[in-house]
Amino acid sequence: MSQDKLIKLACGTCKRINYWSRKNKKLVTRKIELKKYCKWCKAQKKHKEVKK
Repeated sequence: MSQDKLIKLACGTCKRINYWSRKNKKLVTRKIELKKYCKWCKAQKKHKEVKK
């Protein structure tokens, strides 16, 4: 069975949840931060992992 878990990615500016992703919680312990497009801010912003 896979160790990957679903995580939410929220925009750092407007705090809206725009993306879902997977991460292996045994291998990656830190919170993921990616630069993604936010349709509400209409720009590329940093998206951080948030709790469900």
